[in-house]
Amino acid sequence: MSRPHRKLPRVSSMYGAARRVVETLQRAGHIALFAGGCVRDMAMGRRPMDIDVATSAKPAQVVDLFPRTRQVGAAFGVVLVRVRGFDVEVATFRRDNEYLDGRHPESVTFADVREDGQRRDFTINGMFYDPVRHEVVDDVGGRDDIRRRLIRAIGDPDRRFAEDHLRMLRAIRFAARLDFTIQAKTRDAIARHAADLRRISPERIREELDLILSSAGRRRAFDEMRETGLLEHLWDGAANLALDADAVAALLGALPPAAPFELGLAAMVCPLPIDKVASACEALRCSNDSARTVAWLVTHRDDLAQGDDLPLAALKKLMAHPAFAMLVELFRARLEAGRRPMTAYEAVRRRVGAIPADRVAPPPLVTGHDLAALGVQAGPAYRWILDRVYDAQLAETLSDREAALAMVRQLAAQRE
Repeated sequence: MSRPHRKLPRVSSMYGAARRVVETLQRAGHIALFAGGCVRDMAMGRRPMDIDVATSAKPAQVVDLFPRTRQVGAAFGVVLVRVRGFDVEVATFRRDNEYLDGRHPESVTFADVREDGQRRDFTINGMFYDPVRHEVVDDVGGRDDIRRRLIRAIGDPDRRFAEDHLRMLRAIRFAARLDFTIQAKTRDAIARHAADLRRISPERIREELDLILSSAGRRRAFDEMRETGLLEHLWDGAANLALDADAVAALLGALPPAAPFELGLAAMVCPLPIDKVASACEALRCSNDSARTVAWLVTHRDDLAQGDDLPLAALKKLMAHPAFAMLVELFRARLEAGRRPMTAYEAVRRRVGAIPADRVAPPPLVTGHDLAALGVQAGPAYRWILDRVYDAQLAETLSDREAALAMVRQLAAQRE
């Protein structure tokens, strides 16, 4: 059903590109509308990341109308149209046929706008907008649910989640990021289908977790995953998080709103032994950089608790790591979540602020070439000596090369 609606805000040049696509399709006699999440975001006054177009035109007709196109989902009627430097996804109105893998329909049937809306996941994502006539097409009650701040599955929630198991995590993500409530029937269906999440690829689960853990609503999402039973199915071994679930929830709630995914994941797995942390990152197919960062944060989670007692060399080594700022935030959040005094945190901040940047990781006063010139035999002694000399340099008990060489001679003699 089409209704007059206030003009939604023009949010970016992406808007202009997508509107040009709609205008071109409409002039050719086709129905063409903005679709899905972009309509939700604009209706809420948010800036959409992308703007998708849904149309009655078949893929071949779309290709004929635009000079620069690429078919990215021929089986699903999806064409990428390049306009004004932007890629606009254009999809033919469709009805999804049987789902067999719990993620994708086996085939689709081209349909009309009403059927296209009915196949989507949640009412807030089932709306369309005509940027030319400034009309919203809402046959699923999406605008009412936005006003009620409600996440509600379109149609039968059991069917929606049986079709695509990832929708369960998406429901929790939308609720957490938008600060909406999940409708009771929809939430109950998530609990009934929670174990089906294991059929979803680890990469897709990680992508959803990335969006969840990098949002200010991460604590609420964690609580929802725990209460609906999704948490234990995120990866093999995730059930161990239930042993410290209250502490994890408090820690996630104490993180800064804009904390990145790696910090959020480190907080989530913080109670686990380091080998279990590595297993979790591997199970979720985290990138090597992300996995190393999370492992480093959890490995050093207690180091800063020493406050003024933390050796200067150890503090500088931590400061030299690219994730040090995250470690400081993790430390602060753990104190806040545990309702402990901030004394050690303030001590760390004071000490860090007093260390000039050029003294955090200065070039070593001596190298392996110096050891060779002094006749030190190559082997394990090299690293042992160099590490101790550099620690002394970081601790500022060595200030010049001559003193460093003298220390090398002393240590080499001890190794003989």
